[in-house]
Amino acid sequence: MIDGLVAGRLMGDASRRVDKAGRPFMVARVLARNKADEEFIVNVIAFDDAACAALRALADGDAIALAGALTPKVWTDKQGVVRPSLDLVATRVLTAHHAAPTSDDGKPPF
Repeated sequence: MIDGLVAGRLMGDASRRVDKAGRPFMVARVLARNKADEEFIVNVIAFDDAACAALRALADGDAIALAGALTPKVWTDKQGVVRPSLDLVATRVLTAHHAAPTSDDGKPPF
């Protein structure tokens, strides 16, 4: 297992699903870029209530950062080109909604 931190933009809306035991979870796809501006698709699954709630609050194109267990993979596109992808079991989700509020003078309150 690789501990990973991935930042990018949500591709489509996250969707809520339920497993065979009736427990809810969320799945999403995130488009991330590396330093060379290459794109990576990150397939995200979240079971933690806080992570699920954060994903549910986002919409297509929103900026997001996720932490969790990362698994590198590859896939082949329609032209036969092998491309990298990542699977992430998210334990933490950070979005602009989590930013600390500022005081009246625009400075952080701490």
